[in-house]
Parts: sequence; structure tokens; C-alpha cells
Amino acid sequence: MPLSSLQQRIVTSLLLIATLATALIMGGKVLIGALTIFCIVALHEFYGMFWQDKSNRLSRYMGMAAGAGIIMTSALVSPVWMLLIMLGAFWLFNFRFLFSFSSKGREASYKDSLILFAGIVYIPVTLQFLTSMSSWEILLVLLSSSASDTAAFYSGTYFGKKKIWPQVSPKKSWAGSIGGFIGCIICCTIFGLIFGKAPASLWILLGAALNIASQMGDFFESALKRKLQIKDSGKILPGHGGVLDRIDSLVLALPVYILARQLYTFF
Repeated sequence: MPLSSLQQRIVTSLLLIATLATALIMGGKVLIGALTIFCIVALHEFYGMFWQDKSNRLSRYMGMAAGAGIIMTSALVSPVWMLLIMLGAFWLFNFRFLFSFSSKGREASYKDSLILFAGIVYIPVTLQFLTSMSSWEILLVLLSSSASDTAAFYSGTYFGKKKIWPQVSPKKSWAGSIGGFIGCIICCTIFGLIFGKAPASLWILLGAALNIASQMGDFFESALKRKLQIKDSGKILPGHGGVLDRIDSLVLALPVYILARQLYTFF
């Protein structure tokens, strides 16, 4: 008997939680390896959204290799090497345009080079922050992002009528947005008061900031998918779509937390 969409969503979530727990417990190279795999899959999906006809295969591999290099060098070697890989990728993608222009002239487009570099900044440069965070910090950001999505999904399903931004995401409602906002603040505050060392007021502010970032990250990917006329970034996660669909809120929440961490020590 096939599983319903909701059942698939629940099973996939449980498997992801088990994978995350294993990676966090093992730590070190296991965590870095899992993060690298997630990064490669997400980059593959991102590039596939733009190049749906399987074109630019070599360019995709170049971007995915650069993304994996950014994650691993940031964690295992030095952030300097990460920056060197970014700079090297930038010029490699520029040379791609250069040689294309040499053979095609005005018909050559710089857009593909911009897509390649945008994927590098969007996914691996953001995810590499996880390699410098403690297990408690990683859990906080992931739980806050998950609480935002889950609370928004159920409050929007049962109470959502008025749409919040139909031009970008026709299904998202004000009720879902508010529910996600409240859910994230509650989750962040409870987790922080138990495991952290900041006062309740700062956990509330952090939860609010993380939720706004999560929602804007989600809206961005929704707009991108509508522009490119696709439903999901991929099909690898039953009930959720692709890896990028699952981490679209995380990729903006992560740098927001890193910024907040520069202002106050939460753990």
C-alpha cells in the first residue's frame, strides 16, 4: 500500500533526523563528509533548475567539485584555502565565458557563468559555517528552521485563508507565516534556556530573527522555482522534493545566526 504524501513526509523527516543525529554524534570527518554530500546534491539540483535539458554537464561538475572543495578545505585546512577555491572558481567560470566568446562572439552569454558562481555562494559558502559551529549551535539552527517550517505547514493547513505573497508562493498564508514565527520563537527560547547561557529576551529576539531569515530564504527559492516553472528542485526526498527544497530556509538562517553570534555568546 503506497504511503500518502504526509506519511512520506514524516518518514523522510525521521530518516533525516537519524542521519543528522548520527553525523553529530560521530562528528569530525563523518559530519564533514555528510555535509559535503548534501552540498553536492543541493548544487546538482540548483544547476538542474536552470539547465533542465541536461546541458552544461561539465560546468555542473566544475561547480559541484568547487563546492565540495569549499566545504572540506574550510573544515580541514584553512578558510584561506576556501577563499582561494572561491577565487579560482570565479576565474575558471570567467574563462568559460572568455573561450565561449572567442568562438561565438556576441552570441556568447555570461549568464551561465553567473549561475555557476551563484550556486557556489548560495550553498557551500553558507553550509561551511556549520563546520565552525558546536553541536548545540547546529541543533539550535536546524531545530529553529524545522520548527518554522512545521508550525507554518500545520497552521497554514488548518487556518490559512488569506495569502501572504501569492505572486511568489501561492500556497503560503498569513496564518502559516505567523504560526511559523511563533513556533520558531518558542522552540528557540526553550532550547536556549535549557542548553544556552543567554537571557530569555535574547533567545526570543534570536528566534524572531531566525524565523524571518528562514521565511525569506523559503520565499526566495519559491520565486526561483516559479520563474523557472518547476515544482520541486528534485525528487530525492519523498514528501519534501529535493535537498534544496529542504534547506532553502536554512541557507539564510545560518549566516543570520553567525552574525548574531558575533554580537553575543549564546552558548
